[in-house]
Amino acid sequence: MPRPRTAKTAPAALPVTFRAGCGREWAAVSAEPDLAYTEQGFPECPACPHRVEPDGGPPFCTLRPAGSAHPFAALSGLDWPE
Repeated sequence: MPRPRTAKTAPAALPVTFRAGCGREWAAVSAEPDLAYTEQGFPECPACPHRVEPDGGPPFCTLRPAGSAHPFAALSGLDWPE
């Protein structure tokens, strides 16, 4: 006799600590690999070297999970020919 099917549920998202380039951290429940901080609410935000200013959109700072490697970290080991 076949077993009745049960509904599959997505695993519950857990809080993740996200870190900005300046070192500030936020805890948020998100399954996203990174977040955009658009409030820019700190006095140093306008001059921050980590600030991104896209054409046609608001400036933001990318928040990545604390402890994760920078997305371009793998490029640091490349041996470029001269």
